[in-house]
This record gives sequence, C-alpha cells and structure tokens, in this order.
Amino acid sequence: MIIDIPGKPIAKARPRFYRRGKFIGTYNSQQTEEGKFLLMCHDQITGPPIEGPVSMRIVFYIPRPKSHYGTGKNADKLKPGAPDWPAKRPDIDNMEKFVADCLNGIAWKDDSQICISITSKMWDRGQGRTHITIEELT
Repeated sequence: MIIDIPGKPIAKARPRFYRRGKFIGTYNSQQTEEGKFLLMCHDQITGPPIEGPVSMRIVFYIPRPKSHYGTGKNADKLKPGAPDWPAKRPDIDNMEKFVADCLNGIAWKDDSQICISITSKMWDRGQGRTHITIEELT
C-alpha cells in the first residue's frame, strides 16, 4: 500500500500538562494535525488494518527555505552554498512517530507490529510531502 500526503511533514510533539489544584492532566496539542493527516490517509487506504508484522518505508520531503535560492533572474536556482541534506529540525524519529501513531487502527492494528522501518528525509522544491509504503511481512 502506498500513501502520499501533500504538505510539510509534521513531527510528533511532546504531551502537554496542566494542573488543576492537586490534579495533573495531559492533553494532545496536535489533534487537528492528526485529524487532517488521517483524512488524507483514509482516501488512500483500502481494506481492513493489517494484523501481522509490517514493513514501513517513509520518505519525508522537506520544503527548501527561500534562503537556499538566488534572487532576481536566479530565483529558481539553488545557491552554491545550499546544503544537500536537511540536517535540521524536525527530527526524523519524531516525524516517523507521528505517522506510526496516526496510522494505528487504520493501516495496522498497532504500531508495535512494525518490524522493519526505513525512514529518510530529503529536500523538496515544492511544498513538501510524505511518501509512505506499507507491506505486510510473510
């Protein structure tokens, strides 16, 4: 199964805490982002969740900042000093965790079923996207 999600990849945020008197609670500050992600996934996922072991390959395409490009007539050309790889935030493991958690109950029953995970991030000239390939292992 192949899933393509347009837009800048999202990283999993840490849980937020609040206090009411002696009670301490937690809440998810990313519910709207998870909802949007799931809406785009639902159209591309067919069939019931996988029940066995799973292999997952993810490529995160990070949009290049405008500062990597020239100006004027060179606006579409990369500057010579522009980095080849996006060795910056967001962290690859947090982006992978966001995808794995969002696909629980939809692509697989639980993300503990993921036995093989290959993840990479690279630059994109466009707005960015997330490309996910999921296979059931036999």
